[in-house]
Amino acid sequence: MLKLYRFTDAKKEYWETWKEGKGERIVHWGELGTRGEFKTVKTKGSDKAKDIVEAEAEAMQEQGFAEIDMDEHVTLLVEYAIDGMGTKADIKKRHDLEDRLNETLGWTGLGHCDGGSIGSGTMEVCCFVVDFETARRVIADDLAGTKFGDYTRIFDEDAE
Repeated sequence: MLKLYRFTDAKKEYWETWKEGKGERIVHWGELGTRGEFKTVKTKGSDKAKDIVEAEAEAMQEQGFAEIDMDEHVTLLVEYAIDGMGTKADIKKRHDLEDRLNETLGWTGLGHCDGGSIGSGTMEVCCFVVDFETARRVIADDLAGTKFGDYTRIFDEDAE
């Protein structure tokens, strides 16, 4: 997977690609925090999907898109209040939420979920994101009105 970003005063954009199947690549792009657009690049004849996508990635980099190192990602946590060390239902909820956030953050170009923790009265899901405020807004909107909407806070772990 390759993820590229271009942040200007006017807007924040992403462009990413990953292997989907044999001879097939997905290219996904858009404004950060939106679901954007995608296309499938398939091998035709002697062309290789990988070569086509690599050429497109080079063109995006020439336009100012670049990778963001993981050290520059923000650690965003979604926290829930639980009783004591939690229950099997709490653990299931956390795993379901991890899947949902991975999907939401991935398709909006914001980042990914990296597991979570549970115990001592709280349960957290950990995400690495490239823009905290946009990710916080997108997550809050996505969780509103769902079984996950009862979180106590969404916060930047490093700002605490």
